[in-house]
Amino acid sequence: MRLEQGRRLDGLLIGIALLAAFLNIFNIWQEQYANAYYTAAVTSMLQSWHNFFYASLDPAGYVTVDKPPVTFWVQTVFAYIFGVHGWSVILPQALAGVGSVLLMYILVKPTFGKTAARLAGLIIACTPVAVAVSRTNNIDSLLVFTLLVAAWMLFRGIREQKLPWLLGAFAMIGVGFNMKMLQAYMVVPAFYLLYLLAFKGAWKKKLAVLAAATVVLAGVSASYAVAVELVPQKNRPYIGGSKTNSVLELALGYNGIQRLKGMGRGGMGPGGAAPEQGQRQPAAEGIRDDGTSTGRQQNEYSMSSRQQIQQDGSSTPEQRLQQDGSYTSNQQQAPQAGNIPNGQQDGANMPEQPPQDGNNGPGGFAPGGNNSRQGQMPGGGGPPGQGGGGMFGTGQPGPLRLFQSALSGQISWLLPFVAFACAGLLAGLRRRRELTDKEKETLFWLAWLIPGMVFFSVAGFFHHYYLIMLAPPIAALAGAGWVALWNQYRDREGWQKWLLPAAILVTTAFQLYILQPYQKQIGAGWSVGIGAAGLGVALVFVLASKKQKLTAMAAMAGMLVLLAAPLYWSATPLLYGDNSSLPQAGPEQQGFGQRQGGGGWQGLSVNDKLLEYVTRNNTGETILFATTEASTAEAYIIETGKAVIAMGGFSGSDPILTVEKLQQMVADKEVKYFLIPSGSGGRGGSSEVTEWIRANSTEVPREDWQTGSSQSSGPMGRENENVLYEVTL
Repeated sequence: MRLEQGRRLDGLLIGIALLAAFLNIFNIWQEQYANAYYTAAVTSMLQSWHNFFYASLDPAGYVTVDKPPVTFWVQTVFAYIFGVHGWSVILPQALAGVGSVLLMYILVKPTFGKTAARLAGLIIACTPVAVAVSRTNNIDSLLVFTLLVAAWMLFRGIREQKLPWLLGAFAMIGVGFNMKMLQAYMVVPAFYLLYLLAFKGAWKKKLAVLAAATVVLAGVSASYAVAVELVPQKNRPYIGGSKTNSVLELALGYNGIQRLKGMGRGGMGPGGAAPEQGQRQPAAEGIRDDGTSTGRQQNEYSMSSRQQIQQDGSSTPEQRLQQDGSYTSNQQQAPQAGNIPNGQQDGANMPEQPPQDGNNGPGGFAPGGNNSRQGQMPGGGGPPGQGGGGMFGTGQPGPLRLFQSALSGQISWLLPFVAFACAGLLAGLRRRRELTDKEKETLFWLAWLIPGMVFFSVAGFFHHYYLIMLAPPIAALAGAGWVALWNQYRDREGWQKWLLPAAILVTTAFQLYILQPYQKQIGAGWSVGIGAAGLGVALVFVLASKKQKLTAMAAMAGMLVLLAAPLYWSATPLLYGDNSSLPQAGPEQQGFGQRQGGGGWQGLSVNDKLLEYVTRNNTGETILFATTEASTAEAYIIETGKAVIAMGGFSGSDPILTVEKLQQMVADKEVKYFLIPSGSGGRGGSSEVTEWIRANSTEVPREDWQTGSSQSSGPMGRENENVLYEVTL
């Protein structure tokens, strides 16, 4: 896999890498906060080794983010060098995306040749969801890069028959586990299969080595969890996202089986069908103990499933959008914060700055008057005017889910071609008893692809950007398959000769199916051009089969035709703005992108008057103020570097605080100000906690810390109001 000495650098590979760098990096310097939840953690991690090790969300070391720390360690190093900026925490993922292009080339070239390797690198560079997530500080791009490094170590260990490389490959999967837990294990079946097929030696020895590799995998995976569990809970932050303050429970539950089954309890998970009127919506990242959802997720849901603006500017029957940008409703009032676009093609009515009325309530509303989570589901994940299915627009579970409009534009453009490619790559299996290296590696990539496809076809809860896990096997199989199918066509190998023209024709038809809902938005030219070009290439193969030079040109042109639409989809984050919290690609992002620099409309901001008040009246407390969930605290942490805690973690549902623990914190002069919703109930993991705060506090006069009116319409039309309390004990 190493470049031979004396060989020149591959100029085309350099060009492909530069294309990937442009798609991944251009304009990321306009990002202010990126995914503020993670950026807040990086800000906190820079303040102490304690916060760094645990990936603490806040400078006080109160609660961690809901993922393991390895990716955030990398981001913190970049932030240490360049400062805390949106672009500095995105840069590691953007570079990882470019690195994945290079690794695809290195992995494919030794067995399938330079042309296949170039195509594999080009395909992953033009994979829409891979570009979208690489332009954010979400974990997945760096995770895929890590798994590709593991694959490179596995391939090298098999070729050189070296045990350290093999063990290192499984150790790297363990590192991936400490990035995003069980998602990294999607590739384990492929690693086991290739090792058993390709590593030489007696079966007894092979199984012993495999057992050792499994022990290494388990040991590296569990290393962080064990280290954390050995520390007394009072001496470390609460493990965000868990219900028992346990990394292991976080891995197996919240970041494990709940992703497959859905996050809801006793009902529909977020990946399922939209709830009926009056039914409570489950939380996106966990629900409260009473089974109701948090305001943060209700905002996301209202943007995705209940307010899908159609291509022509009309709306779904549930949520009518007026021409002037206001809303009417058949069933319930929509949010009045002005954060939802009016469905126009150019997004002209998208506010450059959200209303600064300074009166937002809980559930994702920052006290400065901005809703940090509002608008994170552009278009519901599907074409304009079409319901995406599920809370986050990920389609309806079933065997054809990846071919539904909700997901197909992110990852599935070349899946039909991959099916034909695998037929060509594995066509010789019946004629031989032993597998060739090409067949072994084909089976490796298939064993990576198929479990992932199965998971995403049935899973109850995932976001679009998780689909980046399918990008490497699709790129490898399509690149290698293209060369194999061309060779079979050129050499006139019976029925296999027709695999290439059939693959081009069927894949072209599938791409027209993906493009069809976007005719009005992007114009019919895309469909006409791709359809005509694909049909023309197929006809050349049929009518001019004896003209090898012409058909060779047609073969390469065919691949470029099939990559035209994915490349445009990949460019949409540059054209329309990035959604750093829930990244997607596609023209439906137009008018919905969350460009945050220069006053972008994501809406995180700091209420300067509140900040000035709690700072001026601080009497030595280590925590500036406490609030219910992370969306309110994030901007204050990033902008000030001061300790603002989210009592219930990310979504407000983590059972971190008890009344007794809060009393002790107040007695120890750790905190005295609380920004929480008024009225009965409460978030922060425990309604008892919020009731205790109200019963033992004085409400700070609104004019002392806030501007504007006192109320705004909260998520799903409910009135919400934040109140600042000062404990009076």
